[in-house]
Order: sequence, then structure tokens, then C-alpha cells
Amino acid sequence: MFFIGERAEPALDAIERDGKLYGVRLSGEWNLRNLCEMPALRRQLRKYARSKSGLHWDLETIDVLDNAAALILWQEWGRTLPEGLAIRPEHLRMLERWQAQEVSETAPPKRDLGAILLFLYGFIADFYRQTLDLVTLLGQLLLDVGYLLRHPGQVPWTEISITIYESGVRALGITALVGFLIGIVLSYLSALQLKLFGAEIYIIDILGLSIIRELGPLLAAILVAGRSGSAMTAQIGIMRVTEELDALSAMGISHSLRLVLPKVAALAVVLPLIGVWTSGSALLGGMFSAQNTLDIGYMQFFLKLPDAVPLLNVFIGLLKSAVFGFLIALVACHFGFKIKPNTESLGNETTNSVVSSITIVIMVDAVFAILFMGIGMPI
Repeated sequence: MFFIGERAEPALDAIERDGKLYGVRLSGEWNLRNLCEMPALRRQLRKYARSKSGLHWDLETIDVLDNAAALILWQEWGRTLPEGLAIRPEHLRMLERWQAQEVSETAPPKRDLGAILLFLYGFIADFYRQTLDLVTLLGQLLLDVGYLLRHPGQVPWTEISITIYESGVRALGITALVGFLIGIVLSYLSALQLKLFGAEIYIIDILGLSIIRELGPLLAAILVAGRSGSAMTAQIGIMRVTEELDALSAMGISHSLRLVLPKVAALAVVLPLIGVWTSGSALLGGMFSAQNTLDIGYMQFFLKLPDAVPLLNVFIGLLKSAVFGFLIALVACHFGFKIKPNTESLGNETTNSVVSSITIVIMVDAVFAILFMGIGMPI
């Protein structure tokens, strides 16, 4: 054994009996630093580990063994412990840890039918609870509307106006930008196909129907769900964390009357307006692209649009937007009240709120498309 200062170098000695190789003895400090400085020792270890099976490995004289050296030994032994192994208990635990990790990584996953059924049961039960809570919140909202009809002086106009400003006025910029760009993209892609058939004038019909009836309300709803819906959920969640909800309950103030109703009413009113604003921006983008790609003037576009898109499509878009706003606010408040007083729950439920709102909006849009399939279409 060699010493450099107070550090013992790792050593590897062959053990012979009757002139034959019987085993290998390791001594010294087997750590990553020493092994990196002695590549010849690594080659010698690999040589003995692969030359003959059934060797006796004596590791009891090792002074220091760290995790890196244990991993190197484990790999050189072929990821298994040799049969003839003499080692200290504390060093053996390090090797067994690598062995247990190897078994857990290589073991194939078991397909347990009971676990699958249990997962499905949990999913269905959670969906049932979520639906029941949402219906309960909707019922409480209807009771609040009935109460306000009897007591109109208690309508929370201040909260409604603040929500209209936050969710509507402050969203005009992003909705206009997204709508304008979507109009350009849709017009450009449609123009490429219409040129092949010499039907460039029908781009007005395509843009008018797709934007006013579908894309405008849907884009506005998705943007509002991501922007305002998440803010509503986070606002109620922060009130839970800071115990403001408990304070309101102690003062006898209804959560649904002061928090849910203003948000639902404001979004149901403001989202149709944002939908019209988004549709107008998208049509402007479509006109801009049609002027540059198909040489269709703005005046021609304006004159042809009322004939291509019946007025009933505008009312369908407004109705869809109102329903979207109602559902987005209701879902946002539902997940807001589910937040527990910790930051992890706040982030998770806010994410669930946005994902659920967008999913419900798309599902309801599909239902509207089926119900109004033959209504408002040009003859």
C-alpha cells in the first residue's frame, strides 16, 4: 500500500494458491479522484473482472469506498455481485443500492387490471364530483339572480363594471392583434386554393362565414379564457390563501353574490362585444391580404360581404359568445373555490381552470355547429 501525504492510493493485488489465481484483494482509498488519476488501475480491474469467473474478491482491506467507485466496481463485475465476495457491511450496502436500482429499472411494468379499474373509478368519481359542484354553483347563481330581482338595489354594479373593464377593455389589444393575423393567414391560404379554380371572388364568402360565425367568437373565447379566466381563478385562490373568503363568511357576505355573479354577468355581456371586435379585426386582416394577393379592393369586399353572410350569422355569433363568457366565468370561479391555502394548489387549479374552460368552449362550439347547421347559410 502506498501513501501520498495522508492519502492512501488504491491498490489491487492478485491472490494465488498452489500457483493458480485464486482471487483479488483491493485496498486503499477507492474513490473517484484516485481512480481518475490511475487509469492503469481501471484497466487492471477490468482485466481481472473479465478474465475468469469464480474469483474470490476481498474488499475488506479497503479504507474508503465512495458511490462512484462502487458504481465502477458494479459495472466491471457485469452489474452483479460476484459469488466469492468479502466486504464490509457499510460498503456492501452501497453496492446493494446499485443492484436494487438496476432491478427496479429493468423490471417490466406489471399490467394490473385492478389498478386500471381503480384508476378509471377514481377518474369517474372525480368527474362526478366536479360536475356536481359545478351544478351546485350554477343553482346558487340562479338563487342569487332571483334574490336580486326582488332587491334590485343590491346589484353589485361596481364589481360588474370592474370585471368588464379588466376582462373586456384591457383585452382589446391582444384580441385585435390575434384576429388581424388570423385573418391574414386564412385569407392567404384560401387565396392559394381559389386561384387554382379561378374563383377568387369567393374568398369574401369564405372569410365572412368562417370568421363571423366561427373563428371570431371562438378566438375571443379562447383568449379570454386564457387571460381573464385564469386571473379570476387566481384571484379567488389568493383570497383563499389570505383567508379573505373566511372573513367574508364571518361578516355574512355571500361569496356567490359578490364574487361569482359579477364575473359571470360581466363576461356574458362583454364577450359578445369582444367577439365582434375580434371578427372585425380578422376581416380587416383578410381584406388586407385579399387586396395584395387577389387584387380585390376594399370597397368590393364591403359591398359583397352582406350578400355573402346573412345577418342571422351575426346573431348566432353573439349568442355563442354570450354562452362562452357565461361558461368561462362559471368554470373559473368553480376552480377558484377548489384552491386550498397553499401555493401548489393555486398553480394546479389555475392550470385546470384554463384547460377546462378552453375544452368546454370547443365542445360547446361543436354543439352549436350541429344545432345551427342549416341556419343562416346563404342560399
